[in-house]
Amino acid sequence: MELAYERRGTGAPLILIHGIGHHWQAWLPVLDRLAAAHTVIAVDLPGFGVSPGLPDGIPYTAESLADAVESFCALIGIREPQVAGNSLGGYIALELASRGVVRTATALSPAGFWSRSELLYCQSALRALRASARSMPHDQLVMTAENRFLRAVSAGLLVARPGRLEPTALIAATQALGRAAGFDETLASFSGLMPPAPPKSPITIAWGEHDRLLPRRQAVRAARWSGQRVKLLKGCGHVPMSDDPDLVARVIMEASAIT
Repeated sequence: MELAYERRGTGAPLILIHGIGHHWQAWLPVLDRLAAAHTVIAVDLPGFGVSPGLPDGIPYTAESLADAVESFCALIGIREPQVAGNSLGGYIALELASRGVVRTATALSPAGFWSRSELLYCQSALRALRASARSMPHDQLVMTAENRFLRAVSAGLLVARPGRLEPTALIAATQALGRAAGFDETLASFSGLMPPAPPKSPITIAWGEHDRLLPRRQAVRAARWSGQRVKLLKGCGHVPMSDDPDLVARVIMEASAIT
């Protein structure tokens, strides 16, 4: 399947997968760091960013989105890439590892390791963010992004250090969330989302110390599922790339060195 993407660097291919409601630009803080050692391809998932939606009759689920990423890799001639994902993208990375179609997978605060109450909280919080993104006038959005206090209120659920989030990045991310055609169906599908099958490829899981959307206690379940220790991203929130680009890039680079 054809997807919108950004490609940078040279070396072993590394696919970057964003979370629900986001777009490939979520990875901008770490893109050039990773491109120093990899051919980095940051994708817009189907129905998100500027990628086309899934074909008619195919439901929006984490598995069907993983199918789309796998198909995209085949389309551009990449076999067994390394992958890294955040949130929903983290789940997709683990799903691809469970299929054995990637060399390594890194998952940053992956979805799917929640309790029932944590799932309902996550869905409610994301619906509220989506409603706000769709209803906020552009002038108000710009004012919010450029004011440090309002930016902290607006982005505090997703990042631990809103002051490090560029105003232009917050504006673009909010617009992407409001326009994401695949958002509602994908979010509804979370109700049936369970951890994927055991991985066939090496994986690394890392969790934001201050993750307020998927609290880090979910990392304990991810550790039990994976049978390995989950790395802690100190000082980071749910979307950690702008909180500490050096740390996030280092975790992904170390994970991609595992073969």
